[in-house]
Formats: sequence, structure tokens, C-alpha cells
Amino acid sequence: MTKRIQAKYKIDRRMGENIWGRPKSPVNSREYGPGQHGQGRRGKLSDFGIHLRAKQKLKGYYGNITEKSFRRLYAEAVRLKGDTSENLIGLLERRLDAVVYRMKFVPTVFAARQFVNHGHVTVNGKKVNIASYQVKVGDVIEVREKSKQMALVLEATASAEREIPEYMEVDHKAMKGTFNNIPALADVPYPVVMEPNLIVEFYSR
Repeated sequence: MTKRIQAKYKIDRRMGENIWGRPKSPVNSREYGPGQHGQGRRGKLSDFGIHLRAKQKLKGYYGNITEKSFRRLYAEAVRLKGDTSENLIGLLERRLDAVVYRMKFVPTVFAARQFVNHGHVTVNGKKVNIASYQVKVGDVIEVREKSKQMALVLEATASAEREIPEYMEVDHKAMKGTFNNIPALADVPYPVVMEPNLIVEFYSR
């Protein structure tokens, strides 16, 4: 088992939720946490613990983004006009790795980050290999010609496991899609409840 898969499964079990909604998640059969003391009785979370868990869950969902990167996104969400929690979701969904994942060019958000970093994706015809690149409304994201027959891509596009969200259009025959608008929290197809408002409270402490 690769470190990436181990990390993905460990995040699920630490949260006690199947945060990507995948059938193979260990949470489906083992609801206790990972490690030696995983089956121990869980105490009631403090307010701080509740806020921290909300942050860790959202960070984990997007491929376990580093704290530095996540804090930078939060700072940008605060700077933008409007509701900070909604802005944060919009910025997360505009990450290129998240867009590639949503467009079902790869099976997981972890794979999406690697896929982008290895130069398999173009934005408006130009190669972009930065997973955190912020996609703009109207941008066209395409799998590079030499990468369109990769087993990873073919497996993901053929899978019925996820739906394409309404804020983007995708043509899997051409292996390209358009990012049509920045989504609100209610538009994002999270398999579990995300609470970005608690993250705002966490950072506002």
C-alpha cells in the first residue's frame, strides 16, 4: 500500500467519517480511529476540539493541504468581499488539483495533485504544474494529449462513483472541461457535512 493511500485512509479513520464517500473507506467497517488506542473510548470534544476537527476535515478532504497553505487561503478569504466561510470554499474549489478531481480526470484528490505536478494538465492551452494554481471563471482545463490514454485517467472517467458538479462542464471524450462559476458551499458535492464557519471561528480566536 502506498504512503498516499495510507494517508487517505488514516484521515478517514481519524475523522471517523468517510470524507470522500468512497466504497473502500475503512470507516465503512471500522468506525474507530487508527493506531494502538484507536478503539479507546472517545471523550467529548471541547469547543476548541470541535473547531480544530472542522479545520482538519476540510484540509484533509483537499489532499491534506499544509497548514501554511491553508492559512494563506484563509487570509485571502478574509481579504475578499463577502462571507469569509463561503470565500474559503470558493478558493479551495478553484485549486487546480481540486478542479481536476471534480472533472473526474483522476480518481482521488491525492492523485490529482500528483497528476498536476507531473505536468499532465493545461489551462487555456498552457501547461500548469502547480496544484495550488487558482483557476478563474471561464478557464479551460485539459489533459495533455500524451496523457489522455493513461490508465488512471481512463479508470476515473469511466467510473460512476462521482457526478460532475453543475459549476463546471466536462467533455470526457476530448478530456477537457470549463470552470463556469465559483461555487457556494451548498453547490459543492461533499459526501459529509463541512462547516467552514467553524474554521472562521477557529482562526478568529
